[in-house]
Amino acid sequence: QVQLVESGGGLVQAGGSLRLSCAGSGRALSSLFLGWFRQAPGKEREFVASISWNGISAYNPNSVKGRFTISRDNAKNTVYLQMNSLKPEDTAVYYCAARPGHGDRWDNWGQGTQVTVSS
Repeated sequence: QVQLVESGGGLVQAGGSLRLSCAGSGRALSSLFLGWFRQAPGKEREFVASISWNGISAYNPNSVKGRFTISRDNAKNTVYLQMNSLKPEDTAVYYCAARPGHGDRWDNWGQGTQVTVSS
């Protein structure tokens, strides 16, 4: 089991940037698929981005592609989400998650970090 702790959320104006971090403990993240999800008030949790153990990334094409970048630093046991050109509709609680491989269930979740984008 891996424990995930997100940080880096906050309040930012539209057009601004934030970088979220998710630090893992309990086991190495290097062999895991890692992802970011978000949940806005009154909405279902949605996929934001993922990155494989060898650095292949994927993004939600409808909402964040071209503005957000996911990356990982296995030496620091951390995954990042760089968010640029933020919009008010990006306001949500952002969660990081881990799973053993592509197609497996996301079975490890962090507690979430709040991102609020003001217009």
